[in-house]
Amino acid sequence: MSMIPEEAAELAATFERLVAGVGEAVLGKDHVVRLALTCMLTEGHLLLEDAPGTGKTSLARAIAATVRGTHSRIQFTPDLLPSDVTGVTIYDQSTRTFEFHRGPVFASIVLADEINRASPKTQSALLEVMEEAHVTVDGVTHPAPRPFMVIATQNPIEQAGTYRLPEAQLDRFLMKTSIGYPDHAATVQILAGAGQRDRSGRLQPLVTTDDVATMIALAATTHVDGAVLEYVSRLAEATRGAPDTRLGVSVRGSLALVRTAKVWAAAHGRHYVLPDDVKRLVRPVWTHRLVLDPEAEFAGTTSDAVLARVLGEVPAPLERRAVV
Repeated sequence: MSMIPEEAAELAATFERLVAGVGEAVLGKDHVVRLALTCMLTEGHLLLEDAPGTGKTSLARAIAATVRGTHSRIQFTPDLLPSDVTGVTIYDQSTRTFEFHRGPVFASIVLADEINRASPKTQSALLEVMEEAHVTVDGVTHPAPRPFMVIATQNPIEQAGTYRLPEAQLDRFLMKTSIGYPDHAATVQILAGAGQRDRSGRLQPLVTTDDVATMIALAATTHVDGAVLEYVSRLAEATRGAPDTRLGVSVRGSLALVRTAKVWAAAHGRHYVLPDDVKRLVRPVWTHRLVLDPEAEFAGTTSDAVLARVLGEVPAPLERRAVV
């Protein structure tokens, strides 16, 4: 059953309240906040590649605070173990039973700080919970809370002693973006409140986690015309055939773009997806999924440049078509 216009308008109003709430802690970054909230309502995960001190922790805390959820922060280091992330089973002598002690991954919003500093074995500890929304320890499955979202960060400046995320793990992230430094006006406003260390601490919950689950289910019913689906498919095929790419966008990446476009359209008060929604989301959803040809990358080609060329070459649909 597809969403009706009244439901889209109600979802958009709630979404705007969340944007305004998170925006009180992350000043001057409405677009990034919208992407992060869209990621949450798509039940995806966000990769932030940014310099230190740009508000990544504040973003995670603010989202958790506005949805009455829990928040945890994991500082990834070379000596971090998988059990430090997922939790461990400990034998209780008093009861003569094994008891599972949950790790920090069991939170609504999990900030995985500098994820590329941990070993590949520890990085892989996040793979199951990011994809399946549960953790298996000693043969026992433990479900993650809902909503569940991982916000992972990477420092693009300092690469010494880091482990590059493999393509399989990058593909688990729905979006990749950066917060960036605030503009002049926002910086002045931040400096004026320098006495308050954590702006997210004063935020009040605007919705419950049950409300978020309802929004997730409703946004998934947004209508996508057959012509838009064909457009997404042609874009993905173009990335695979591009001369500068060694590996283009997979079917999983195409599905991710469609699901994200549904939420984006609903968040803007529409019960249907437009080609412009797809164009707006191609870069954050697909940039990290492309594997460039080494020679092209050495020559200065970037994933953004490849996607910009693909968007220019593949025409957007002008008429509606039935889904075959």
